[in-house]
Order: sequence, then C-alpha cells, then structure tokens
Amino acid sequence: MKASNSVSMLLAAGALLTLSVPMSASAQMKEAPMQHCAAHGAMIDLGNVDQMGDMMGSCLEHSDKMGLSEDQVLKMKPLHRTMQKKQARFVADLKVAQIDLAEIMEVKDFDLDKAGVAVKKIADLKTAHHLEMLAAMKEMRSMLTEEQFKNMRKMMDMKTDKKKPGHRMMQKHK
Repeated sequence: MKASNSVSMLLAAGALLTLSVPMSASAQMKEAPMQHCAAHGAMIDLGNVDQMGDMMGSCLEHSDKMGLSEDQVLKMKPLHRTMQKKQARFVADLKVAQIDLAEIMEVKDFDLDKAGVAVKKIADLKTAHHLEMLAAMKEMRSMLTEEQFKNMRKMMDMKTDKKKPGHRMMQKHK
C-alpha cells in the first residue's frame, strides 16, 4: 500500500471516529462524571475538563459547606456564567466544524486536503477550549483558601465515589 493511501485511510478513520463521539455539552456532563479534573485532583483527563462548570456550580450550590464567603461567591458567579457561555459557544462551533467535515466526506472521492483542514480545525477548537477551561480552573482555585480547596476536593471525591459502582460495593464490605 502506498504511503499516501495509508495516510488517507488513517485520516478518514480518525475523522469518522471524531464524528462518532457524542459532543453535546449536556450529554458529556451527564455521561462522564468529573473524575480526573485538574481542579479537584492531581490527574488531568482533558475529556472531562468541560465539566469545570459543573464543579464550580456545585461549589456555588454548596458554598456554606465549603466555607465560601459572600465576597467569594460574588466573584465566582460571573466566572461561572462566563464559563457556561464559553461552553455553549464551544459546543456550537464544534458541531458546525463536524458538520463541515461530514459534508466534505460525503462524496466517495473526497478532498483529503480539505478534510485535513477540517480535522485540524476540530482539534484546534478542542485545544483552545481546554486551555480556556484550565485558565478558569486556575482562576477559581486562586479564590479559595487551602481549607476551602480541601473541602472542595472532599465534596468532589464524595460525588465521584457515589457514581462508581465498584467503590460502593467495596465500601459495603468494609
């Protein structure tokens, strides 16, 4: 097989894989609990970075349990709204880019260069969004005291543990 054919097949397979992944924000937030978010733990799974808004929403909802001051809540609310807007824009832009890629690939002998540009656009959108979310995480974390950060981690760990069936079974047998 020629190298160009291998590249073509690999790019087409990657593009099809990209199209087969569910991309709605609500689907992502409901299907994948925030288990490895940089804001709550040491591990980073960029697929879950989008759930920063969910984590921040939980912090705001349970501000009393976390020990947040009124001033902290007032500073976090606009950041949370901004993140929600960025998430909505990201989801819309990503969907349009995926539709563009699908349109390019509709024909049997699609233009590989155009498909490559479309795939790169999708990757660039995801990268830019992840970097924005990481910046927001850092900003939010800077508003917390060490004790509040520990409280947030405990709260998120408990929330995550409830969604892990194997962990619940282990807890019952202790």
